[in-house]
Amino acid sequence: MSNSDEDNDMSFKNAREMTLALQAREISAVELFDEAVARIERYDAKTNAVVVRDFERARLAAAAADAALMRGDRRPLLGVPMTVKESFSMAGLPKTWGVPGTETIRIDEDAVAVRRLKNAGAVILGKTNVATMLGDWQTYNPVYGVTSNPWDLTRTPGGSSGGSAAALAAGFVPLELGSDIYGSLRVPAHCCGIYAHKPSHGLVPLRGAGPPGSPMLSVSVDPDLVVAGPMSRSAGDLALALDVLAGPDDAQAAAYRLELPPSRHTRLADFRVLMLEDHPVVQISNEVRAAMRRFRQQLEGARCTVGTGSALLPDLGLVMHTLGQLFLSFMGADMPLDDYRALQEQAAGLPGSDTSDAAMELRGLVLSHRDWIAADRARVALMHQWRQLFREWDLVLCPVLPTPAFTHDHSDIRSRRLEIDGRQTAYTHQALWQSLATLTGLPATAFPIGLGESGLPIGLQAIGPYLEDRTPIAFAELAEREFGGFVQPPAFAES
Repeated sequence: MSNSDEDNDMSFKNAREMTLALQAREISAVELFDEAVARIERYDAKTNAVVVRDFERARLAAAAADAALMRGDRRPLLGVPMTVKESFSMAGLPKTWGVPGTETIRIDEDAVAVRRLKNAGAVILGKTNVATMLGDWQTYNPVYGVTSNPWDLTRTPGGSSGGSAAALAAGFVPLELGSDIYGSLRVPAHCCGIYAHKPSHGLVPLRGAGPPGSPMLSVSVDPDLVVAGPMSRSAGDLALALDVLAGPDDAQAAAYRLELPPSRHTRLADFRVLMLEDHPVVQISNEVRAAMRRFRQQLEGARCTVGTGSALLPDLGLVMHTLGQLFLSFMGADMPLDDYRALQEQAAGLPGSDTSDAAMELRGLVLSHRDWIAADRARVALMHQWRQLFREWDLVLCPVLPTPAFTHDHSDIRSRRLEIDGRQTAYTHQALWQSLATLTGLPATAFPIGLGESGLPIGLQAIGPYLEDRTPIAFAELAEREFGGFVQPPAFAES
């Protein structure tokens, strides 16, 4: 492809670039739609990312966007094509979470987040694949099948928002809507070399993002730990999308107004960054460690203040343990009653000396309210520690996963093992770095820092203070400008 062809091709342009081109009438929304659909139809047989397609309605929305642009309408996403994670409600489309038998459940209303994207002018082409019940760092299920990583089709794109990340990396769309509890935004970003933002807890309404068959209530009460957030190929697009998505649920909007503070700094040299490479439970691979050290040298070269330790840092082992209790209790609440009571009996029979992973999981699933309160109080104490730390540091930088994207493994999740430089560790230990931001609802921006020795992308997460979401996003954008960001996967680089 010639340089002029590359300049004209919109496949890998970001949403801001597309918006400018639309407003300058260099391209129409219908033309953008046609390009996106053509690329999906050409390449998605490889990735299986866009599993629910809504092209007819999207083409009508694109035509309506063109008419609005002609009238001078300048909504932030007007005419920009995008897709959303399958787990969000969209009127007239299935929402299965990958569970067979739920395809026919009628969806009559858009999730609040989806509605906000549409109101901002986004043209939503369809929905992207997920892990079954959003419960894996891989993306496959019995309804839609397996989604593969555009960098290496034998590897996971991450999960559970893996279809979203694959669609971005393959150049199908510039923006995605995903969700995160145990890294479901951040892990796919790391695996596919794109950007994602896990917002502060409660910042983006989750009404309409519940499991298949759950009601769309008039008032949203966000579930513990879970968030929804944007994914993109540039950090600037994360900020653009967050401005559209953030704010109280519609039912509360008249009473509350959201004002997020600006980024703490506007220059890399002014950031105080605490960079963590070591966790008490799982070590990162040499490949990830080498990439982190290269990035640290780049930051130091840009005169950014970089530290590697702090007495104020919360106990990472306690973070892991507390989140495990709260998360398992959250999952146990939705179990069938008979299954739950059977687990209660099993847990009651465990000896107190049994602290194995299996025993801790069993106890967590049937955690009593008394023990949940104790875990929640531990969380509050950890929140206090984070607040103290962020008085001296602006951000914490740490890995997302201990390795680059791993090969597909669809065996029973309890028997899986993760190999790190020849060492075997529990598959679930991948969640430990993600727990830092999840437990206390902190914002975290995942961003690429280059390719490792394997030729696969490696990302980091920048964790910021609660409700200071603009700080980690701004840092990622400054790093992108200074050192580079998203790279097109070679097999998908042509238009």
